[in-house]
Amino acid sequence: MPTPRVTMSKIRHTLQLLHGGTLSTRQIGAALGISKSTVSEIASYARVAGVDWALAQTLTDEELQSRLYKPPVPRASRHLEPDWAHIHRELRRPGVTLQLLWEEYQQQHAGQAYKYSAFCEKYQAWSRRLKRSMRQTHEAGDKLFVDYAGQTVPIVDASTGEITQAQIFVAVLGASNYTYACATASQKATDWVASIMGALEFIGGVPRLLVPDQPRALMVRPDRYEPTSHRLLEELSAHYGLPVMPARPAKPRDKPKVEVGVQVVERWILARLRHQTFFNLAALNRAIATLLVDLNQRPFKKLPGNRASAFTELDRPALRPLPAARMAIARFKPARVNIDYHVELDGHYYSVPHALVGEVMELRITATTVEVLHGNKRVAAHTLNGRKGAHTTTPEHMPASHRAHLQWTPAKLIAWGERIGAATAAVVRWQMEHRAHPEQGYRSCLGLMRLGREYGADRLEAACARAQSIRSPSYKSIASILSCGLDQRPLETPIPMQASLPLHENVRGPGYYH
Repeated sequence: MPTPRVTMSKIRHTLQLLHGGTLSTRQIGAALGISKSTVSEIASYARVAGVDWALAQTLTDEELQSRLYKPPVPRASRHLEPDWAHIHRELRRPGVTLQLLWEEYQQQHAGQAYKYSAFCEKYQAWSRRLKRSMRQTHEAGDKLFVDYAGQTVPIVDASTGEITQAQIFVAVLGASNYTYACATASQKATDWVASIMGALEFIGGVPRLLVPDQPRALMVRPDRYEPTSHRLLEELSAHYGLPVMPARPAKPRDKPKVEVGVQVVERWILARLRHQTFFNLAALNRAIATLLVDLNQRPFKKLPGNRASAFTELDRPALRPLPAARMAIARFKPARVNIDYHVELDGHYYSVPHALVGEVMELRITATTVEVLHGNKRVAAHTLNGRKGAHTTTPEHMPASHRAHLQWTPAKLIAWGERIGAATAAVVRWQMEHRAHPEQGYRSCLGLMRLGREYGADRLEAACARAQSIRSPSYKSIASILSCGLDQRPLETPIPMQASLPLHENVRGPGYYH
């Protein structure tokens, strides 16, 4: 029978203080004059023997000692070897420790179990025989490691024969080694984020942490300690509730799981596709998806099961659910607000509140929308419009004086022109008739009104007459005539306006220069 290292009275007192639950092992040890490891050992023996303070009070010293310190069994029957692969797998579950697993092992095998110190030493010796990437202990549902493979796959353009190289994205879950792969056209930020979203949908949930590398596409400012993430990666993190912890630059040991995952994908997927020709990314991704099933079902060499079974047992129950909606992938572009309170994107103009004229905005562009951000605050949102030269305007963004212009109609504008004179009315009609839509001529007509207020109705009428004579009735031409004083010169040879004058502000005709 093992001999306790302290007196039975101190063992009883220890059990009493442990039962109170208000003191730590260090405090109990200090109070009783014993080490905290002795307190932990007494607590462990009592837990294994099923002896609590209430039961201890009913036992004599001899009975308590025999329960806590059972006699050893004959040497031939001692030390039943644990299932180390099972121990290794269970350590990946959240909250599971070697101490807990040893206690469970000791309860099952009583006197045949190793002591805790020997149990730990033997597990460490067993785990050293595994590859380093397997030796790391990752909790279930904890980390998703992502990276791009160095190897690429050629894509042939069927019409031109041009060859581009598809990039191969790889993601690996830490606990189960469950692997995802897909092909993308490049390694831009949008490709990274779309691939990460594909990986999350493939595993059907969200882990607690994302571990990427620090490529320039994802990190605005790579850094060993505090890297600055790309705006799109920050949006992904916020949308999925997925914190990002980039691996340190040039430190592959920070992400050995995905380093090995890349090798596995290159060996069991890309090598098998080397004799096939692909004409688009969709065909390549279908082939990868087929081989991915086989990869995840390949048996482990030194552990029982495979990636798919380990995922079902470990990672899947620990993942958080995906958001109800998929994140819309956006691109970002700076833009300054023009004097007409619009920002330009790909030749189209979108309104913002007029008070922000001259400010620099950030445009967030998705497949369907344009959001205008000012200091991380959304100040405008519009449906994406691809019509070049056109405007998308929200009336609330306009000054009060400009909103009044919305009441103008072609008939009202022509009536205004007739009050000025025949030449002005003809120019207004031309603005309406030679545009794809009459409203496109409103701005030019409003500009003519401003010129009338600045130079007077008579000079405006004379300028419009000269503009007709030189076949250039645009707003810019009339403004130039007035600013140069050409309206005050007599017309030498009036030339009637062409019915089908080309719509171009730079066409003035030879009379303009006389």
